[in-house]
Amino acid sequence: MSGSQSRLSVPGVASVRSQSGCVIAPGATIGILGGGQLGRMFCLAARRMGYGVQIFGDTPDSPAGQIADRTWPAPFQDHAQLRLFAEQVDAVTYEQENIPVETVEVLRERVPVRPAVGLLAAAQHRIREKTAIRSIGIATADFHRITSARDLSMALADFQHTGILKTVTLGYDGKGQARIAPGTDIPALWSSFGVSEAILEREISFAHELSVVAARFADGTVVPFQATLNQHVNHILDLSVSPSPAIEPRVMQEACDVAAAILEHFGVVGVICVEYFLTTSGRLLVNEIAPRPHNSGHLTIDACQSSQFEQQVRAVCGLGSGDVRQRQPAAMVNLLGEHLAAATPERWQAVFARPEVNVHLYGKAQARTGRKMGHLTVLADTAAAAAAAALSARSVLTGAGSLHE
Repeated sequence: MSGSQSRLSVPGVASVRSQSGCVIAPGATIGILGGGQLGRMFCLAARRMGYGVQIFGDTPDSPAGQIADRTWPAPFQDHAQLRLFAEQVDAVTYEQENIPVETVEVLRERVPVRPAVGLLAAAQHRIREKTAIRSIGIATADFHRITSARDLSMALADFQHTGILKTVTLGYDGKGQARIAPGTDIPALWSSFGVSEAILEREISFAHELSVVAARFADGTVVPFQATLNQHVNHILDLSVSPSPAIEPRVMQEACDVAAAILEHFGVVGVICVEYFLTTSGRLLVNEIAPRPHNSGHLTIDACQSSQFEQQVRAVCGLGSGDVRQRQPAAMVNLLGEHLAAATPERWQAVFARPEVNVHLYGKAQARTGRKMGHLTVLADTAAAAAAAALSARSVLTGAGSLHE
């Protein structure tokens, strides 16, 4: 079924209401589902603001577990532990989207959970997500639902025999997807995916990839950060800059308006990121939604008075927005496992000697190729200068740059 015709139901969306309630003041405890680096940065913001934090679903040595007051290393399906966890916290949020909807339903009977379950359910399934987005008049790439090699062959004929095949769940950073070109062995490719359902998306000729992180508060106020221009390497975010002269004011405003419409449609109270393709013809298409803070928003920690993580704390606790205006143009580069393979003490010393570089490491003990270990942020007079300085600092760590630049 094509994207223009598909009408899959999104659990919880029809009954979504704007969440409201009393302010959860400093001194209270916030629960987080998941213990990765996003949870770690949320913990740091929450602790600075006077909140306790408990982590469910990860270990004490996880990135967030190292910062939290308590960790609950139980599976998300352990309802007994979830009920005990709910008794210890005053509100709950999550730092990744692969949380079972049932987990959230168990918790929300006992404690406020933000964002609401509707967006979580949609973001976990690419067809549900795109169908929901299109239902409110927002453009995405054209797509087909695929359940067999025959489906795939027929859909490809509609897309001039090219496209991007993706799993509908659990894919990220390029995992669970493949580009299809004319001549591809379709039965073999479908068999290699090993799934009962997938999505074929039309291949987009895009000029840029960009994203908007935005928060929506209990009173319905929506506050977006400036859009960031993003560059990926091997499907993993490599560099984000903001503001970028490549993003025209018209595109910037449209991207923020679309993010606001999505937040309002799902009745979100919390922070999300909307990722976009800007096509070569100037059209803005939504690629996907992250129902949480996002890698491309990490530069807000150093560039804004209120970072994406402080905004998440504020929204979850019923507070108003902080100041999200950027102090200066900024750039962020990711540090992956392969970037740190040659990072000797001398090279770290050289990076920390650069006053313009802000180093953020996630506390992961094992560095693997493609694994996000940290990031560097630089503020400068222009986004181009910030990007150049951030990339230069990373090159020092990798051994490609001079220790004495």
